[in-house]
Amino acid sequence: MSKVALVTGGAVRVGRAISLALAGEGMRLVVHYNRSSSAADELCDEIRRSGGEAVAIGGDLARAEEVRRVAGEAERAFGGIDVLVNNASVFPPERLEETDEALWEHTLAVNLRAPFFLIKHLAPTLRKRRGVVVNMCDLAGLQPWAAYAAHGISKAALAHLTKVAARSLAPEVRVVGIAPGAVLPPESMSEDELQAIARSTPLKRLGSPDDVVAALLYLLRADFVTGEIIVVDGGRMLRG
Repeated sequence: MSKVALVTGGAVRVGRAISLALAGEGMRLVVHYNRSSSAADELCDEIRRSGGEAVAIGGDLARAEEVRRVAGEAERAFGGIDVLVNNASVFPPERLEETDEALWEHTLAVNLRAPFFLIKHLAPTLRKRRGVVVNMCDLAGLQPWAAYAAHGISKAALAHLTKVAARSLAPEVRVVGIAPGAVLPPESMSEDELQAIARSTPLKRLGSPDDVVAALLYLLRADFVTGEIIVVDGGRMLRG
């Protein structure tokens, strides 16, 4: 029986690349979306045309009851979950002094609380199927990016959750993370800004979603790796 993967935020950007890669590995896909219903439907249709199986499930992960519902529907879709990719995220560009309570609460809800409780809700099926959790962390959670205060703090906590969950769910479930750098910058960035990032990267170029996919596929096959976070950033961490 083919394995089943749930990818949150799996219809667009890096999430879409992850969903397609896992489908290409022969997995049945549960594609979660919030507002990207059309993109999710189109992606599922594309996977089905290629001979795969996929369903789309909508839900606002900022709401605790929606997290519980998404977990339940995802598990029932194909009878269990083998791979959970916590990819859905918000990336508000506010500094500490610009962050109000509503922004803080929403960012922490989507970026941290949702992954925590998706892991909790799905732990029984993941244990039964000896599954893998992959948390999409961020370079901003490993470095103090002042321009993205709430986002960076939430991703730093997600990195720690990766380690706590790895210990909590072992030996049946492995929990790992990926911390991308500039692999798919915001569309609002100008060409000059993109080139500046490339110049500041030791490898002197930007990455792509394919780089994240390569790390993900390695981690899914690395049966003796848990609690680790792979940084995919072209060396930007080396600059401090």
